[in-house]
Amino acid sequence: MSDYYNNLAARVRERFGDRISDCHVALDELNVTIDKDCVLPVCEALRDDADFSFGECIDVCGVDYLEYGNGDWEGPRFAVVYHLLSVEHNHRLRLKVFLDGEPPIIDSVTGIWASANWFERETFDLFGIVFDAHPDLRRILTDYGFVGHPFRKDFPLIGHVEMRYDEEQKRVVYQPVSIEPRINQPRIIRDDHRYADRMTEGESEAEGDSANA
Repeated sequence: MSDYYNNLAARVRERFGDRISDCHVALDELNVTIDKDCVLPVCEALRDDADFSFGECIDVCGVDYLEYGNGDWEGPRFAVVYHLLSVEHNHRLRLKVFLDGEPPIIDSVTGIWASANWFERETFDLFGIVFDAHPDLRRILTDYGFVGHPFRKDFPLIGHVEMRYDEEQKRVVYQPVSIEPRINQPRIIRDDHRYADRMTEGESEAEGDSANA
């Protein structure tokens, strides 16, 4: 399978040239990175060119690199990743586009793949990535009064607002959170093999009991 995807990667490089900043095969999957300014023409070509025929967009998701590499990441903070499938050729492609700015903005591909509609709404809702020219870019998982984007690495675990029913107004209202902030303590990873030694001793005892039986 790697030979097949290596050949596909060569055709992608030849077709798109300098519009591609990275194109490689990893774990029998083709991974392509492009600049956000050429996302629409590249996606159209991936769908329409006979060599590719990626007629299905099976997922769109966001990535936040804020704390990537223990905070050593120096590239753009956000990325949008498209997972494409060609039913005709039975091959797949992962397309990545890096974004920066606040809010991060990229062209919507709903005009190319209609299936991207709700995927883009989910990515907007959870990461705050704006898809320009999307026909109905609203939250899809959180409610209308929600503040912030919960999959961002700097989003607090308790959120920003809480919801309650107001007896006087006879409706649900939002207010700042009233609970204490929750802080996750990192797990301590021990490298002295104390538990491995105990497990080995326990296994030896169990083997001895089996032999005596």
